[in-house]
Amino acid sequence: MKITKVESFILHVPLNPPITDAINSPTHWGLPGVRIFTDEGIVGYGYTGTCAYGDKLITDTIDDYYAPVLMGKDPFQVKEIWDELRFGQMHWIGRAGVTHMALAAVDIALWDIMSKAANKPLWQYLGGHKSNGIKAYNTNGGWLNWTKERLLQDISSYVEEGFTGVKMKVGKPNTQEDYDRVKAVRELIGNEIILMIDVNQQWNINTAMTWGKKLEEFDLFWLEEPLNPDDILGHKKLADELNVPIALGEHVYHKYAFRDYIHNGAVEYVQVDCTRVGGITEWLQVAGLAAAYDLPVVPHVGDMGQIHQHLVGATQNAIMLEYIPWIRDIFVEPTTVKNGYYVLPEMPGASTEVIPQYFEKYRVK
Repeated sequence: MKITKVESFILHVPLNPPITDAINSPTHWGLPGVRIFTDEGIVGYGYTGTCAYGDKLITDTIDDYYAPVLMGKDPFQVKEIWDELRFGQMHWIGRAGVTHMALAAVDIALWDIMSKAANKPLWQYLGGHKSNGIKAYNTNGGWLNWTKERLLQDISSYVEEGFTGVKMKVGKPNTQEDYDRVKAVRELIGNEIILMIDVNQQWNINTAMTWGKKLEEFDLFWLEEPLNPDDILGHKKLADELNVPIALGEHVYHKYAFRDYIHNGAVEYVQVDCTRVGGITEWLQVAGLAAAYDLPVVPHVGDMGQIHQHLVGATQNAIMLEYIPWIRDIFVEPTTVKNGYYVLPEMPGASTEVIPQYFEKYRVK
């Protein structure tokens, strides 16, 4: 099998209603990505996820620097291709961020091709582990721009739907307001439902230490992204001092940073995202590293779960998966949660193929 064509794309899918966390207020979810065509008629789809900012930087990297290397290659040489792109012309100016997200899109498309060629859903192609489904927790009711009334209403509805875990955003200018909202949610859902909070990097070490300790009374499952994601030592201090486990990985872009986080005991739930690290190839390496330390993997879903459902479904130390349904309706085989569990896909591939009418409708030209 040979690659015959590489075509980048950008999709902007509107969010209704728009949401806000402590750092972003997107109106659309961006999918800069790539379609890779082969001489056997199999087309692979790969993409990363953004708040619809800077997407052209990612697709320009694919078009100008990765596509020429890919032409004529055998997709099944995915690891060799990964090394050639990672250490190619873009290595000098970017080993994370834009160039790595572009690499992720390409790598995901290649794995999509391989699993389609094998006539297997990706989770089976990788070696299945959770054939009965994946435990899901819901993030979509806890946004920072929701009033307390809307927050409680939405979280209550998700618990009624069967979710046994929910996550909410904190990081308001007045941290006392965060405390009051967390208290209200815990009182609403009782002690049987898992509750996580996500700071989106908005606290400094003093705020995190003070309010992290105060919030321990609400039996939090984890405290997510409390500090700047480059501050490994700060997170280590929190992990050492707080009883609430530290979760992060959304803005950690390569295995070497995860290695340092894990080795230093600075992370307790590894949220590695295949659309931020270099795709599935590097995600599997990070998950294996976490397994060697007996750490659970619970991915952030920049892909909105389409790809990660396969990865969690094939990984022993991946214990559950975030659910955010913003873009599910555009896919040929969308993510599906029933009674609080992801139903694993049945179609061959990585579940990245977009319905043609939505591909055209949301494509940025």
